[in-house]
Amino acid sequence: MSGSSGALEIAQAIRDGKMSAREAAQQALARVAALDPKFNAFTLVTSERALAEAAAIDAKRARGDTLPPLAGVPYAVKNLYDIAGVTTLAGSKIEAAKPPAARDATAVASLHKAGAVLVGALNMDEYAYGFVTENAHYGTTRNPHDPSRICGGSSGGSAAAVASGMVPLALGSDTNGSIRVPAALCGIFGLKPTYGRLSRAGAFPFAASLDHVGPFARSVADLAAGYDALQGPDERDPVCRQGPAEPATPELARGVTDLRVAVAGGYFAPENAELREVLMRAAKALKAARTVEIPEAARARAAAFLITAAEGGALHLPALKTRTAEFDPAVRDRLIAGALVPSAWVIAAQRFRSWYRDQVLALFQESDIVLAPCAPGPAPKIGQESMELAGAKVNIRANLGIYTQPLSFIGLPVVAAPIAQAGKLPLGIQIIAAPWREALALRAAYALEQEGIAAAPIPAL
Repeated sequence: MSGSSGALEIAQAIRDGKMSAREAAQQALARVAALDPKFNAFTLVTSERALAEAAAIDAKRARGDTLPPLAGVPYAVKNLYDIAGVTTLAGSKIEAAKPPAARDATAVASLHKAGAVLVGALNMDEYAYGFVTENAHYGTTRNPHDPSRICGGSSGGSAAAVASGMVPLALGSDTNGSIRVPAALCGIFGLKPTYGRLSRAGAFPFAASLDHVGPFARSVADLAAGYDALQGPDERDPVCRQGPAEPATPELARGVTDLRVAVAGGYFAPENAELREVLMRAAKALKAARTVEIPEAARARAAAFLITAAEGGALHLPALKTRTAEFDPAVRDRLIAGALVPSAWVIAAQRFRSWYRDQVLALFQESDIVLAPCAPGPAPKIGQESMELAGAKVNIRANLGIYTQPLSFIGLPVVAAPIAQAGKLPLGIQIIAAPWREALALRAAYALEQEGIAAAPIPAL
């Protein structure tokens, strides 16, 4: 099957006997070998594991066993996920010298249970602190739509691997926008679930009160299938102890006629004309009836910055004291600054966070879905340090998350959806729902996809 084949398409072909899981794995490994030298998405290819997992799927089919939903689907994970027998890098040099992981991360184990086949680990910003995936240790991951441009971050390798067709499904993490920004810049779908919905056990932390994990895919059906496979409570993650899974896949075809859709205005009104146009196209298709103001969004972003830096700095303080030179310089100074943040500031930010959460949740009493931009524009050039926002030059690394940070700050579920633009660099929007209502955001994304408004463009490789 081709690199544009979807996860569910591959699984169905294997169930129908049109191809074997081994063939699917071999094709994915061949695509990685052919394309990754150009894009640098992978830091490790797990060929032996992939072929062994594929063989197990083929053996099940030969016995006549019922195959799991993602049987034989190749996937890859951001290199902050534990893979049994592999050292978890988290994009760093420091972690590379540590022992291999004793067991898979919960998310990896969940996809294995669903029948998916792991083909490798993916590049990222060091310790997930960045939006560009220009990694001083493992190189820059390039955007499949224009290799002279960034793919976003920190889950840049995950987005590039899916956008280029090397794998149909990948896992990333999102603290301040690290799934949504690369999804938008690479023109694919991404899901940042509700904080606490999916287990983070075995995923290297960044800022524990903000960290999420989630999937990338080229279609909403594949995204929902990946999300469904990842659900379930997990005692290994203290915030992931909710009840049974709530599958989103059966909800997709219900349509959106019953959904109350709004557009976020004010702070979220995009300056970029093309971004404004794609947002309005999506709003019109979903019959958005009103504009809402998310109060104090700028302050929420500032508080998210502060909490992120403080939690990240505290986590890495021992290594900052003894192994400073081994950090990526782009990450090191921000972690040092975070370690020096006064505790009174963090307390004030957390108090504001509680107030802000109440204000935003009140908006969902009258709206089911809120639309907002993802990144502030198309992918910048690799090495580009500044861009223009509000008439001023601002740092790219610090500002690609301008629209995503105020939402992950309070753990809202968000689907990043690419809006079709023939012949242009990808742009994406955020489809935001109330906590635990991922299915509604996925329904809205599916409706846009069915109308041809949301689509993952195929890059000219």
